[in-house]
Amino acid sequence: MEQARAVAASVVDPELPMLTLHDLGVLREVALDDDGAVVVAITPTYSGCPAMATMRDDLVRTLRDAGFGDARVRVTLDPAWTTDWITPEGRAALTEAGISPPGPAPRREESVTLQLAPTRRSVRCPRCGADDVALTSEFGSTACKAMYRCRACLEPFDHVKEI
Repeated sequence: MEQARAVAASVVDPELPMLTLHDLGVLREVALDDDGAVVVAITPTYSGCPAMATMRDDLVRTLRDAGFGDARVRVTLDPAWTTDWITPEGRAALTEAGISPPGPAPRREESVTLQLAPTRRSVRCPRCGADDVALTSEFGSTACKAMYRCRACLEPFDHVKEI
């Protein structure tokens, strides 16, 4: 089972290819079912994530290529994914790729109030480390990222939103 988990953990995220599914925190479990099939559980980063089908296909193909003939993927929604599940190695890989990693996810005990203004975040430029940055778009290259521009080095960059 350790080999199947290592193979599944090596699959990269289709939208953030510098991260493995393990480092992104979406890989939740790798187990054998009663029939001997490898069953991988993944949790989407958010409901409606368009990368889920690709993640599933990549996991099944990679496991089959590694000799695990019967491989299946199941989606688990509870507990919901949080950016806190991104590993320290994943955060370092994001920064190295020029993407600002998320800060701590907000903790909420009650219902969430809808806000129409941009979310205030503590963001540092992944290139020069400056915290003098400006939000340019609440939506970046993917829905889970926002676009910023560093006022110090003037470079634009993505920031992974805290969820």
